[in-house]
Amino acid sequence: MTLSPLDRHNQALLAQTHPSGWVNPRPAPRYNLVVVGGGTAGLVAAAGAAGLGAKVALVERALLGGDCLNYGCVPSKTLIRAGRAAAAVREAARFGIRVAGEPIVDFPAVMERVREVRAAISPHDSVERMKSLGIDVFLGGGRFAGTDVVEVAGARLRFAKAVIATGARAAIPSIPGLVESGFLTNETVFNLTEQPRRLIIFGGGPIGCELAQAFARLGTHVRLVHNKPHLLDKEDPAAAVLVQAALQRDGVELILGKKVEGVVRVNGEFRLHLQGEVPRIADQLLVATGRQPNVDGLGLEAAGVNYDARSGVQVDDHLRTTNSRIFASGDVCSRFKFTHAADFMSRLVLQNALFLGRKRVSALTIPRVTYTDPEIGSVGLTEAEAAAQGVAVTAFGRNLADVDRSRTEGETQGFVKILVATGSDRIVGATLVAPHAGEMLGEVSVAMASGMGLGRLASVMHAYPTVAESLRQCGDQYNRTRLTPGVKRWMTRWLAWGIS
Repeated sequence: MTLSPLDRHNQALLAQTHPSGWVNPRPAPRYNLVVVGGGTAGLVAAAGAAGLGAKVALVERALLGGDCLNYGCVPSKTLIRAGRAAAAVREAARFGIRVAGEPIVDFPAVMERVREVRAAISPHDSVERMKSLGIDVFLGGGRFAGTDVVEVAGARLRFAKAVIATGARAAIPSIPGLVESGFLTNETVFNLTEQPRRLIIFGGGPIGCELAQAFARLGTHVRLVHNKPHLLDKEDPAAAVLVQAALQRDGVELILGKKVEGVVRVNGEFRLHLQGEVPRIADQLLVATGRQPNVDGLGLEAAGVNYDARSGVQVDDHLRTTNSRIFASGDVCSRFKFTHAADFMSRLVLQNALFLGRKRVSALTIPRVTYTDPEIGSVGLTEAEAAAQGVAVTAFGRNLADVDRSRTEGETQGFVKILVATGSDRIVGATLVAPHAGEMLGEVSVAMASGMGLGRLASVMHAYPTVAESLRQCGDQYNRTRLTPGVKRWMTRWLAWGIS
């Protein structure tokens, strides 16, 4: 556990998620379900099973709530909100609001609010709440001691079924001198109480981009180092270009496509050595180069569970491992390392593990959001993914510069793009770039999951003026393609007959 400082907010968080006086219960003779890992995937599995009447044990070695509550979604989005507030002050003049000078950022107060919000949310994921649901909570490092037993803190938990939900952690790149120099990850960056004047971030994925923009908006000089020629490699290139430009406008210095030769720390300063360039200096170094599944020390060999150190626990489309008694859910087994994906995977696991269900993880419609400003919201396929899979698609789009609400807000850098299977209106993917793209994305996800085509989406009345209206406008574009020359000729004859 890496919480610091131990102020009243972090003490409150610990009291909820890993209380110091907690005494593990006496194990039941046998459990319907033993869940190893108390992050989102584990909590959903345990709470859901208990709600259905199962006898459940939940094992967690660190803090209940996992990455999302403690080191991920909650603290990062709280920090991002502070950065957005500072940016709004700087941009006020273009709306006719005069502000004298730069906004004054009270960084210790910013970080205290991060800790306060996290602590306020923690009761939902707390030990006491799990206990109140009838779950036996065991704090300690759990490991499999056989095909149907987990050991934790000297206790043996026998099970009919089990779920591995141990999540993932920051993957550390092999850079000479990095480990010796020390660095921050998502697990420690929110411990900061003193604002770094200069910050180097390794990694141009969602985490690196979000935190780079947030710290830059708060006044830190940020250098973002990425080994590819552009940021956000998995997103639609047009979307990545817009976010990359937004980061640069906010003062982030991008170092792209460069080989990092090493890192040294001299007199408290980090010196980053790039091939053929002068060293870059920073006060703090943050590593955000991807995620690595937590499979070490779980005794998976004893359980007969196959796994890989990089890709995690091996599962089939029903999330069953190579041991038919044991399932896995969330970041430890999935390439979709999102809280909401972990949530729905665990719902699927409960049906398959406890009720002989045959639900498939491949059937899930999984959205993703990068919480920069503007946000990128994506669901389904991108055009590049469709091409790689041999899926013919047709794109319908709308630039925010052509959307009335975006003009009134002064936020015209973005677009909506919806992909349909060529020859139909079946939605196979979408990419949205807008200030609140994540809020808009749900509508597209509902359409995809329910089988609503883009043509029918056009018939849904949207409030005016809203940015979400651009989704309906894409539907209008599709419907206009149905007006073929033959259809138009027929309509012309029909209308002529009507006035004859």
